[in-house]
Amino acid sequence: MLGTGFYHIAEYSEGATINGVTYEGVAEFIYLGTLINNDNGIEKEIQRHILAGNRTYFAAVSLFMNRFLSRATKIRLYKTLIRPIVTYGVETWTMTKKEEKDLLIFERKIFRRIYGPKYENGEWKSRTN
Repeated sequence: MLGTGFYHIAEYSEGATINGVTYEGVAEFIYLGTLINNDNGIEKEIQRHILAGNRTYFAAVSLFMNRFLSRATKIRLYKTLIRPIVTYGVETWTMTKKEEKDLLIFERKIFRRIYGPKYENGEWKSRTN
């Protein structure tokens, strides 16, 4: 069920009755762009942000694949277009090593696409970590 632009209700759970009025409960909802859930986990939120970063990259893929733009320009595009979407709300996250690793994997994936393959010993190889 969609809200009025500020929140999105994802799942229903038990409700509460106060003074004869029944309020529906939800397991998770999106408020001001942040996923809030009843188990206070951040993993789903980080995955949402990584997916949003992927969507942003593929929306601008023509810029990142353009041979006329320098690597420095492409990195600046990454830092101004994609990174803010992925890191929105990061100040409030309490991350585990796994979640930190997921964010670093995403960043390396984007940088690998920006830098492209490397020519080594007479053949093209994809970059590794």
